[in-house]
This record gives sequence, C-alpha cells and structure tokens, in this order.
Amino acid sequence: MKRTLALLALAASGALAAAADDVIGADCQFEGTPLNGKVQVVSSFPDIKVKVVESFPDLKVKLVESFPDDCGEWQMVDSFPDFTIQFVESFPDIEIEMVTSFPGVP
Repeated sequence: MKRTLALLALAASGALAAAADDVIGADCQFEGTPLNGKVQVVSSFPDIKVKVVESFPDLKVKLVESFPDDCGEWQMVDSFPDFTIQFVESFPDIEIEMVTSFPGVP
C-alpha cells in the first residue's frame, strides 16, 4: 500500500513538472497567442503577464526593429499590437529572458 502511494505521488509530481514545462507549445503560442510580432506594454488587462528572468526562461526574446516573424522576436510598438504584455514580479503567465541572438523556446 505504501509503495503504491509512493508511486502515485511520484507520477503526480512528474505530471505536474511536465505540465509546467509546456507553458509554451511547440507552435510557439501561449494559450492561442503567437509569441512573435508587435508587442505593446500595458499597465492593466494584458494578454500575457511576463516576468523577466536571467535563467531557465519559458521563452528567449529578441527585440527587433522590423519583421518580427520568428518565434521570440518582438517589435515594441505604441499602437496596433498583435498582443499586449504587462511586466510583473509575481504570478507571471510566462518567464522570458532577453537575448541578442537565438530567440525562441529554449
């Protein structure tokens, strides 16, 4: 009985860890929002809450001046965004690392 409970606990923790790793799908989307394109920073009601980290990000982001076509390439705009973000310190939807090359899902 104890062994069965221990195996169930291990399986559940493994499933939770796997679910946490899949915040961003293989198609580079978060809940249907493609994570490339024109991005506007807002202070309330964002599409995605973002925390900037230095290690183990969900997404590596490269800021570009034009043609944000690839996964993780963001062009910052003041109007007509593809999606909006809000920078937060706690309870983010995704964690990002700012990079100068090789953006995308790590």
